[in-house]
Amino acid sequence: MPVFFALLAVVVGLILLTVGADRMIGAAVAIARRFRLSEAVIGATIVAGGTSMPELVASLGGALGGQYGLAVGNVVGSNIFNVGMILGLVALIMPMQ
Repeated sequence: MPVFFALLAVVVGLILLTVGADRMIGAAVAIARRFRLSEAVIGATIVAGGTSMPELVASLGGALGGQYGLAVGNVVGSNIFNVGMILGLVALIMPMQ
């Protein structure tokens, strides 16, 4: 029975994540229209902040819990992944010759 509840929690979490992301994007577009900004500007600021929120929460949780290695590891790992992903995408789009 515990496996059932774990799977149910994952499914409910994914549904809530999807609904939350949809609402966040809708709110960001509404803010852009209210202040007469381009949606690209909002996409580069508000939505980018929203995507960094899980890392912020993990780092704050680690720092407040006295696990400073978790906070530092989260930042370093995230940056390594981001740089590697961008380099990989660039290599896929235009390989070196």
